[in-house]
Amino acid sequence: MSKLLIIDDDPEITSALARGLALHGYETETENRADRALERLQTGTHVGAIVDVMLGADSGIDLVRTARAAGATLPILMLSALSEVEHRTAGLEAGADDYVVKPFSFDELVARLRVQEHRASAQRPQPARLSRTARTLQNATDSVALTERECALLELLMRHLDAPVPRIEIYETLWSSDGAGNENVVDVYIGYLRKKLATSDFGMEIKTLRNQGFCLTGLMPAVDDA
Repeated sequence: MSKLLIIDDDPEITSALARGLALHGYETETENRADRALERLQTGTHVGAIVDVMLGADSGIDLVRTARAAGATLPILMLSALSEVEHRTAGLEAGADDYVVKPFSFDELVARLRVQEHRASAQRPQPARLSRTARTLQNATDSVALTERECALLELLMRHLDAPVPRIEIYETLWSSDGAGNENVVDVYIGYLRKKLATSDFGMEIKTLRNQGFCLTGLMPAVDDA
């Protein structure tokens, strides 16, 4: 189920929203404090958030503005009994994606949520796909062929995504049993693989971390055996 975050200080409203959204296939979590809500808006675990303009002594508009400034990217829909143009404008300028005035139809609310989910999904980068059998890495528009050793090297780095893998560990895993000369072979193949990753936007890159090794960063590719 898609999980939404409801931010409102009125338990009757949050309960009614949770029940209604459950009927439309949404799982919900609730928060009634702006300070805790700010942290949860940045976790990336929700498909969207519904934020009331009034949060007790706090402002939902200020919360959204602060969350956007802190890097929150999820779709945010604001609820309010305030229907004047200046109120709607303030919410949208703060970073809300949509603004719904109370009282509202649940069908309308859900429709607006679906639109924002669709937009967010379309803008979200898609991971590349690695085929072990064909030894190819491909995205939506391009494909690059990998040698057997390049493919093995990429998979090794993928198993440690966002963490450095020491040069000696790479050498011992992929080359030592072959009697390859020395660890310099690792740098050679890292160079080969970097050039191939740079031929298109595969969503990842290999970084060299001084005295630590090599680190693959970005989106984890999907892996299949086709």
